[in-house]
Amino acid sequence: MRPSGRNLSEMRAVSIETGVTKHAEGSCMIRIGDTHVLCTATIEDRVPPFIKGSGLGWVTAEYGMLPRATNTRMRREASAGKQGGRTLEIQRLIGRSLRAGVDRVALGERQITVDCDVIQADGGTRCASITGGWVALKLAVNKLMKVGDVISDPLTQPVAAVSCGIYAGQPVLDLDYPEDSEAGVDGNFIMLGNKQLIEVQMSAEGSVFSRDQMNALMDLAEKGVSELAEAQKAAVA
Repeated sequence: MRPSGRNLSEMRAVSIETGVTKHAEGSCMIRIGDTHVLCTATIEDRVPPFIKGSGLGWVTAEYGMLPRATNTRMRREASAGKQGGRTLEIQRLIGRSLRAGVDRVALGERQITVDCDVIQADGGTRCASITGGWVALKLAVNKLMKVGDVISDPLTQPVAAVSCGIYAGQPVLDLDYPEDSEAGVDGNFIMLGNKQLIEVQMSAEGSVFSRDQMNALMDLAEKGVSELAEAQKAAVA
């Protein structure tokens, strides 16, 4: 039995509320169980120097957790004068995951920055950030298309992410914190809506795993991403 009482292949409740901030070109609050992330997308008419003049667009991301996103207060990274290694790793993952689903030629020579701020954490914050980040990105691109700055849609498939792992010897979908903290195997799966893989992060946290177990986790991840993609499409419709 999972601590939450969910079935092995059952996602937490998912909701995506769009247009939650006044100024951002695209925004949403994604809630996956008790993990809540505010995602905003900002359009800028500039690109990094290394692609300037190429005609290619760029998508990047930043990630952070509020001090009381967890059960004890975390010190703001700004007060330490630098971002931690975990933060840098996650925001790079978000950026490259979202870029994998972008036709950068169609986007044109502009940059969209996706900011993901964790309001409340209960496991799977990077996955929720990627899933919600795509919604914010899509809403921003829709604005570009509405005014004619972008002619063809550079986002043809949703990008979504979900965690899967081996908990109490069983493969489970969408780990919450109690499961994540005790999982023998932990994995994050990032895919397009058509189930093509973007990135897989898997590690043996307490026990090694077999090829069959990995395949079982992949099957669960495909199910979860399909459900998330449907929620994304409904949110941006």
